[in-house]
Amino acid sequence: MTAYAFVNLTITNPESFEAYREKAGMALKKHGAAPLHVSKEAEVIEGEGAAPTVTVILTFPDRDAARAWIEDPEFAEVHALRRGAGVSNIILM
Repeated sequence: MTAYAFVNLTITNPESFEAYREKAGMALKKHGAAPLHVSKEAEVIEGEGAAPTVTVILTFPDRDAARAWIEDPEFAEVHALRRGAGVSNIILM
């Protein structure tokens, strides 16, 4: 069953984020994932706190593929670039 990951990024290091973007596609492709939607215009319409700089909805073939993507040691450096770009929260749905 298709799984989705909701990615919230608050970018504080644009250089690290650009380096991440250049390499992220390889990691996603390996695990059958693709971005369903990407936005730099997130807006909080209920609740507190600031909206993230970038939001992404990723699709995966299933929840196991999403977990394999985030835990893949081959792409640890790629995930480190994302984490080094600012605050990164990923919610598996």
